[in-house]
Amino acid sequence: MTKIRKAVIPAAGFGTRFLPATKAIPKEMLPIVDTPTLQYVVEEAVKSGITEILIILGKNKKCIEDHFDISVELEQLLMRTKKDEYLKQVRDISNMAHIYYVRQKEMNGSGMAVLEAEAFVGNEPFAVLYGDDIIYNPQKPCLKQLIDAYDTTGKVILGCQDVPKEEASKYGIVKPGATKGKYTEVIRLVEKPKINELPSTLASIGRYILTPDVFDILKRTPAMANGEVCLTDAIQTIAESTGVYAYTFEGRRYDVGDKLGYIQATIEYGLRDEKLKDGLKQYLKGLQL
Repeated sequence: MTKIRKAVIPAAGFGTRFLPATKAIPKEMLPIVDTPTLQYVVEEAVKSGITEILIILGKNKKCIEDHFDISVELEQLLMRTKKDEYLKQVRDISNMAHIYYVRQKEMNGSGMAVLEAEAFVGNEPFAVLYGDDIIYNPQKPCLKQLIDAYDTTGKVILGCQDVPKEEASKYGIVKPGATKGKYTEVIRLVEKPKINELPSTLASIGRYILTPDVFDILKRTPAMANGEVCLTDAIQTIAESTGVYAYTFEGRRYDVGDKLGYIQATIEYGLRDEKLKDGLKQYLKGLQL
């Protein structure tokens, strides 16, 4: 079985839920403590064994390229001022993986964003990671769990977790078939179902292992009424032919595309920071609002 070594990260959206902050700053660059959300996603991929990453960009997102590039002037400044800890941090960012970029010229759906990666992927299975979900698991990254699941089954894998019923309508929800341990057969993947029509509460959480046949399927997938081609529809086609598994991964997941989820992530990552945790705990205990 071909080893998974490539990952695709769609990052072309406008980030309207975080306006006005995202008017000039990509939502992927909004920091959790001192690290852009996109960097957490890239780090998860690298820790999972990924060596090549393609980031799908939209307009006005050049700062993403700059962030993962070498910054000669900054490094020279840090060397002169003997700020070795910061120097190591910025060098580590540019050395994490081979990172490539392509621009999605039209915002025409998640499926078309993934289709931009066809030349990059070639004829290999690959990972897709969305930046709206940050998943904390210091023992075994979420993506590594999914790669192992693919190595076991040879099937397309969806990273999933159960969500509260009242929140399930925000996600792609699995209509489950046979379940064994953390593996659930996907009979159908329903995009944002009404709460009274939920097939389950097992939600697809922005992590996928896909096979290269998805590209031909995406080319044949009709657009929705809004003109967008949805990746969910292509995955449904695969589920009906060769099969798809949902894998219930372990990890603390933060929906950083939601303002409350973003604040929760910032607080909890701050509490994990050795330099910040004591002061932050004291501050939180003393809050009187």
